[in-house]
Amino acid sequence: MAAAAGPSSSSSVKETLPPALGSTSQPPPVFDGTTRLYICYFCPFAQRAWVTRNFKGLQDKMELVAIDLQDKPAWYKEKVYPQGTVPSLEHDNEVWGESLDLIKYIDSNFDGPALLPEDSAKRQFADELIAYANAFTKALYSPLMAHAAVSDEVVAALDKLEAEMTKFNDGPFFLGQFSLADIAYVTILERVQIYYSHLRNYDITKGRPNLEKFIEEMNKIEAYTQTKNDPLFLLDLAQNHLKIA
Repeated sequence: MAAAAGPSSSSSVKETLPPALGSTSQPPPVFDGTTRLYICYFCPFAQRAWVTRNFKGLQDKMELVAIDLQDKPAWYKEKVYPQGTVPSLEHDNEVWGESLDLIKYIDSNFDGPALLPEDSAKRQFADELIAYANAFTKALYSPLMAHAAVSDEVVAALDKLEAEMTKFNDGPFFLGQFSLADIAYVTILERVQIYYSHLRNYDITKGRPNLEKFIEEMNKIEAYTQTKNDPLFLLDLAQNHLKIA
């Protein structure tokens, strides 16, 4: 399963991860004042919120609750989050969801290193990148789900990211420094790099040096690497449950 997560972006101390809760599990004491982040260890969307939590050093303030999506407990939808998806965040007697909205909420409402810069141009660019993340995900996943070859849309989406990484040249990330924009993409890139390599013999970084450097630098950030799964586990999961081929 997932690697253990640590208490900050720079610490090597490992967090003991709770077991995933399935259909026979009892719910936590919902709305008792505890802040809880509901995730699935292998979901790329939940991983975005998990990375954000870790980078801001919120392990002691935001309890992880892992949900088994293959054996989902009924209470999760009934008592916690009516949409039934992950991630969701139980905070101040409310529940927040949708990963791209949630990472912004966590950054804005909790202490820790800021994940958006003060610079207005960079903030606007971050908003544009985050808004495009769903379309990027669809472009990369659609041919895999349809058992189709690498499409022009896939190439164009990857080329767009490669080009966007040149807008600010003060670091290896989208905005120069690490930000929510990077979190929005890295968990998707983690998976499609594996899938396209194994299933299409296609290297998403070939001819894209900025993307290659981005992935290399992301793998130096513990807040992210602490949340990664074994690549072959992700490939097997995708083939068996997403039916990609």
